[in-house]
Amino acid sequence: MMNKLADHIVSGYDADLNDLNAKLSQMGSLAETMLSDVIRSLKKRDNELAEAVIAADSQVNRFQEEIDEDALRIVALRHPMASDLRRVMGAVRVANDMERVGDLAEGIAWRTLSLNEVDRLSLAKGVARMGKMVKGQLSQALDALLREDTDLAVQIWLADEDVDEMYNSIFRELLTYMMADPRTITASASLLFIAKNMERIGDLATNICESIYFTVNGTQLIRDHRVEKARKNGK
Repeated sequence: MMNKLADHIVSGYDADLNDLNAKLSQMGSLAETMLSDVIRSLKKRDNELAEAVIAADSQVNRFQEEIDEDALRIVALRHPMASDLRRVMGAVRVANDMERVGDLAEGIAWRTLSLNEVDRLSLAKGVARMGKMVKGQLSQALDALLREDTDLAVQIWLADEDVDEMYNSIFRELLTYMMADPRTITASASLLFIAKNMERIGDLATNICESIYFTVNGTQLIRDHRVEKARKNGK
């Protein structure tokens, strides 16, 4: 009887963790789709896609609420320890990051709707290319999350400088546009906002990588790989 009870408890615990991971995976897929769609809406000047991204944000928010509630229940009832506790808390951290991705994608969608009302700037294509880079970064981070792949997480974390450099380049070019032709200020400001949101999404992808690394190893990626990142930056 005691063995059956223990098996039931373990089985229930595993089911709770699996359900938490499933919701996290679904939330990640939705956030990734929102980012992909908003990039396409910017590139193709597609208002319908932008509006779909805005509508999807509420679903991302619901996923975060459910994950927070599930994690709290697991901690209260199952008392996880060590790696199990890190997995639960890591899920909460990643869900928070993905909720922010949804918010930022929604913000891009609103700006895209405004941009579609004015003449296109040539730099819009450059911002879309930046979005594609960030989308790849987020996709890889979510793949690393699914497989608990710390090697891939570290690679993504180290590559974040590439996104920062692209953002800085776009920032300088947009400032030049605005100074050269005041008529482009409104559109340029919207593109600058979009580029900044994409850069922030890149940062959130690196946050996810840090959570993966801590969940698996129990140590901070920032501390363990400070030297490698400094070497990559030539310092």
